[in-house]
Amino acid sequence: MKYIKIKDFSEENFRRETGVKKKTFSLMVNVIKKVEKKKRSIKKGGRPKKLSVEDRLLMTLEYLREYRTYFHISNSYGVAESVCHENTKEIEDILIKCKDFSLPKRKEVVLNENEIEVIVVDAAETPIERPKKKD
Repeated sequence: MKYIKIKDFSEENFRRETGVKKKTFSLMVNVIKKVEKKKRSIKKGGRPKKLSVEDRLLMTLEYLREYRTYFHISNSYGVAESVCHENTKEIEDILIKCKDFSLPKRKEVVLNENEIEVIVVDAAETPIERPKKKD
């Protein structure tokens, strides 16, 4: 799904679709744009990106939130699987380095006197099929 289709969603539906609030999404977009502007000033030339920053961020959020394969995401956005992979890794790296969007460390949570509203842990387990040992 492209950003143009969801930008006018209500706050609740936007969060249901992307997993983040509109304000957080726009902060992420601003961080990514600043980093990319800095990279462009250092490195001249190169082929322009086919997708907007918003679409690439949305692609990354879809990958992280829905566990979609690069094949399915690439079909949704009309790009190659390799482009999906490169965009996702690039966006992830930028947001990780920013540290504004990271979870607090364990010690910070324990030492913090503020109450925590909600902590969500995804711990789904699925059985795996192991090959039988040959004697």
